[in-house]
Amino acid sequence: MKRLLQKKMQNELNKIAKDTNNFLKKFIKNQKKSELIIPMKYSLFSGGKKIRSKILIDIGSLFKLDYKSLIAIGSAVECIHAYSLIHDDLPCMDNDTIRRGKPSTHIKFGESTAVLAGNSLLTMAFEILSHKSLNISEKIKINLINKISESSGHLGIAGGQYLDLSYENKSVSKKKVIEMEIKKTGKLFSFCCVAPLILKKKDRREIKKFENIGADIGLLFQVADDLIDYKGSLKIAGKKTGKDKKKGKATLISLLGYENTIRYANEIIYKINNKLKTYGSKSKNLSKTLNYILNRKK
Repeated sequence: MKRLLQKKMQNELNKIAKDTNNFLKKFIKNQKKSELIIPMKYSLFSGGKKIRSKILIDIGSLFKLDYKSLIAIGSAVECIHAYSLIHDDLPCMDNDTIRRGKPSTHIKFGESTAVLAGNSLLTMAFEILSHKSLNISEKIKINLINKISESSGHLGIAGGQYLDLSYENKSVSKKKVIEMEIKKTGKLFSFCCVAPLILKKKDRREIKKFENIGADIGLLFQVADDLIDYKGSLKIAGKKTGKDKKKGKATLISLLGYENTIRYANEIIYKINNKLKTYGSKSKNLSKTLNYILNRKK
């Protein structure tokens, strides 16, 4: 039964990945050619689970939103995610040479090209969200761009990465580690949870509720990543493992231990599901995705 559910989840992720990649290939094809397209495509189409897009679609299904619009918005999210991975792997950051089982972008193309390709993917996300093909009002487009910008900059991914590097080999409290992981990973998941509510013109109170749900999902994802780094393997994970301990990274595992971190992750899932009770069976897909996030091997 468990294997059947995993296969079903993988099929759903594969469909989202295929539809997202097709959207991005078409979008890039319609742009003017440049030398940076090759390293951009190398990062964008090197695999990846498309979990962020899956969360976006799961939340979108609660509000019966158009799948194609969600794929377009998810494609912008994947551009942001790819940019963050390129920069995260750089020698001045985490100095990772392997990503998704292949040489990192800076290893393949050089550091300067990798930085520029990452920057270009970041700005391409804004192009997608502002494009005329996205059939939503200009006001909603502005709200989406504002929110995804916030999740990517000093209040989100960039700020979280800064803290991650700053906390290496230091004694850091649990509260600070959680704040760092929410910025680094949770903010983009928050956007995925909030975007459908922006499309539906929901009020601030409900948007704030789903922002917090997204932060919890991002924290869960980062904790799962840390668990993979702690006990995973290069062959399965597609990236070097055991790095966090070697670099003295501030993680919940370093504070709580492996078993207690798993318990904490399950508490996060319970907390999220509890917040979604009012949606009843409509939130079933999201619950399954949360379990997949925690139990994945890569």
